[in-house]
Amino acid sequence: MAAVKNKLLQGLAENFSKEVEHFNKTEVVCLIRDFNRHLEDQTVSGTRVLKGLDRENFLHILHTVFGMTEDTMLNGVFRIFDKDNDGLISMKEWIEGLSIFLRGSLEEQMKYCFQVYDLNGDNYISREEMIHMLKDSMVSWPTDEDPDEGVKDLVEITLKMMDHDHDGKLSFSDYEKSVRKENLLLEAFGTCLPNATKIQAFEEYTFQYPPKL
Repeated sequence: MAAVKNKLLQGLAENFSKEVEHFNKTEVVCLIRDFNRHLEDQTVSGTRVLKGLDRENFLHILHTVFGMTEDTMLNGVFRIFDKDNDGLISMKEWIEGLSIFLRGSLEEQMKYCFQVYDLNGDNYISREEMIHMLKDSMVSWPTDEDPDEGVKDLVEITLKMMDHDHDGKLSFSDYEKSVRKENLLLEAFGTCLPNATKIQAFEEYTFQYPPKL
């Protein structure tokens, strides 16, 4: 039975490693094992056996493993990982999402971040979306300053910096030009990617016992 399971695992890893960038076959096997471990924890704590990670458990992983705390960003990352919009993160979605989340090129991560920030999916980041995201990311304000006015002022400053066609909202072209000029603007509206320390810790833990292929 163990040999059969191992053969199936190898077959899955072979297929995924051909379809997904940035991970080799050995790493894909480790990611499959990690996914199954999370799925088992979810099944034990829940009442139903699910074919993927549900929102609650996926957001818990983002929070505890990658240190993400902002609700808007957490839900945005779930939305981008859940490509088929079925409310579950499948094994393939897990691996595909992590390939960009952990190791994506600048081009891939720009597209990913823009999609997270485009809350209504209309291919623009509007003033209203900026206000919502920046309010969610602000921990505190000086006591003598109105938080709403502070956020609106910050949005206007951001638009002056990033709205290259001056239409009062950000297209992907606006965002891309801005990020290429200043990489720190990649996560201008909230943290939706893990930092280097979190990535290193995740990879060291997940890939510490690579299988013998």
